[in-house]
Amino acid sequence: MNLLRRFVLIGTIATLVDIGLLVALRFQVGWPVPVADAVAVAAATAVSWLLHGWLTLPDDPSQRFYRSAGPYLGTAALALVADVAIVTGLDLMLDPRRAWALVLIKLPALLAAFVVRVANYRRVMVQYVRDDQRRPGRRPPPPGGHRLSVVVPAFREADRIGASIARIRSELASVADDGGLEVVVVDDGSDDRTAEAARSAGADQVIVLDRNRGKGAAVRTGVLAADGRTVAFIDADLAYAPAQLVRFVERVEEGWDVAVGSRQHTDTMTVVRAGRLREVGGRVVNVLTGLVLLGRYRDTQCGLKAMRSDAARLVFSHCTVDRFAFDVEVFHLVERYRLTLVEVPVTVVNSSRSTVRLARDTSRLLADLFAIRRHARLGDYELAPGDERLPPVS
Repeated sequence: MNLLRRFVLIGTIATLVDIGLLVALRFQVGWPVPVADAVAVAAATAVSWLLHGWLTLPDDPSQRFYRSAGPYLGTAALALVADVAIVTGLDLMLDPRRAWALVLIKLPALLAAFVVRVANYRRVMVQYVRDDQRRPGRRPPPPGGHRLSVVVPAFREADRIGASIARIRSELASVADDGGLEVVVVDDGSDDRTAEAARSAGADQVIVLDRNRGKGAAVRTGVLAADGRTVAFIDADLAYAPAQLVRFVERVEEGWDVAVGSRQHTDTMTVVRAGRLREVGGRVVNVLTGLVLLGRYRDTQCGLKAMRSDAARLVFSHCTVDRFAFDVEVFHLVERYRLTLVEVPVTVVNSSRSTVRLARDTSRLLADLFAIRRHARLGDYELAPGDERLPPVS
């Protein structure tokens, strides 16, 4: 049974217990409506608690809510007060004498209690995410043959991929000398000589996708093929100077699972501002990501991110989004798998080759965000017994 059906089933059972017990206690036992409703709500809450502990998928973030007695009971108490207050008020005004009439005045109370639960659930889950992410962990060193792998997704970049590779090697020479550097170029189905140019420039791996699938697919392919203990990705236009990746490697080596660039960080410097359309598009993205993400991130779309290798494989082996919203899916999986995350300020030199189309990309983003929510509800992101997991934090 998928996750959505589990929640619907549990919600339906709890609601039937609530309504059925209210009617029985009021008309068969003769209890006052406020007392009958309070007992009915409490019983339904207990049923919901037990069923979620039994049926809800163990890796779903909501389990942290249902398995935490304090937040769950606090939310249940608030919902109970709202429910009983509305039912009692409507009972005094309407004085229902039939079971069906009592059920009718119960409906708005159920809706109010649902809103209270959802609002408090989100508040609690936001706090859980903050607690998970806010400090580096102590894990054994990640596997890998190089200190750093840099994944470069490229589409129709034949004219500059060679220069980009040379610049990556030049600016990260200190990393290459101290642990090793790997450059992985993924040609996203280009119809020019991008792959040949990358090979000629000395990329360690050049992977060619059979068709243009999108940046998300290219990054995912490169990350899963990389051999670095830290795996980073950067745009082929190098709008972010590669030298900045040294800070990302250092954050990962300090114990953070994930380091993400933030153009909105207070210490970020923009050398050349993006066009007005791109800035508006970025703000739209940050607003819409609230549909999926619990954490309050300054910038989800920055093209500079790094992870320890086992965290990268864990996240990207479960990614499904090929295009615009793949970064949002990465953040969602970081939250789901309880990885630590630090935002790193960046220096930005925006590329003149903008492919942003606000209406088109917003519609694609919305489609991808709903796809992420659908995958989450269906349990597609749950970890199977054979999935590689990070070593525990000591």
